[in-house]
Amino acid sequence: MLKHLKKSLINTIEQDVRFSDVDSLGIVWHGHYVQYFEDGREAFGKQHNLRYLDFYNQGYVVPIVNIQCDYKQVLRYGDRIIIETTYTPCESAKINFTYRLLNSVTGELVVTGSTTQVFLSKDGFTLQLMNPDFFREWKEKQGLI
Repeated sequence: MLKHLKKSLINTIEQDVRFSDVDSLGIVWHGHYVQYFEDGREAFGKQHNLRYLDFYNQGYVVPIVNIQCDYKQVLRYGDRIIIETTYTPCESAKINFTYRLLNSVTGELVVTGSTTQVFLSKDGFTLQLMNPDFFREWKEKQGLI
């Protein structure tokens, strides 16, 4: 049994809304918010030494099996956004992130969301029911367990 789960880890980045992100009305197309979540996970991985290649080099892929996105406001071309990505540990062999996207000028909350990823072996794509050793060790080093 794992020790009591502790804190979460947060990464925050800021970026511009790209022209390619908007539809003919000049607002961000709803599907691009999922890309912003990905941008947040990539930045989180760089900051906290947990990149996708780290998973792959350890013999795993981590596909998203659940995604949730709640839209509060629209973003437009030229807006600047803050992407806040929070990892919250759990005992199961999953990676859970929550997201908050804010308009960096107004401070308004634009979108909230979450993703869940699972561990699959990269050879055979077998679902892993236990946390891989390297991931458990990473959580220990981060003070999460």
